Amino acid sequence: MKEEIRCENAPAAIGPYSQGIKFGNLVFVSGQIPIDILSGNLIQGDIRKMTEVVLNNIKNILNSAGLDMKNVLKVTIYLKDMGSFKDVNEVYAKFFEKPYPSRVTIAVKELPKNADIEIEVIAGYGN
Repeated sequence: MKEEIRCENAPAAIGPYSQGIKFGNLVFVSGQIPIDILSGNLIQGDIRKMTEVVLNNIKNILNSAGLDMKNVLKVTIYLKDMGSFKDVNEVYAKFFEKPYPSRVTIAVKELPKNADIEIEVIAGYGN
């Protein structure tokens, strides 16, 4: 049976979806864009800051489910500009340690609210 993950320390869903869903030993965190939780505004301009905000929001959602970034198994990153890949990678590396989760990075034309980055993760309970 699936269970909704709700986190007050991350942006609320902006559509008919959940911040995260727990199903069995897995947690699926919906795509997060760089929304500042305090102001509710989209962060723009600096891809490094955007990446940090997104990953912190993901971390907070995972914490609400009793998990942390060490539990992340799979990451999907959506970027409007693959030219920012290196900068995103440098920030990303500060949030994860070996063994790193599997990952895919996809270039996209548009993202919600015209964001430059969106990240979703799958995490698991257990070893």
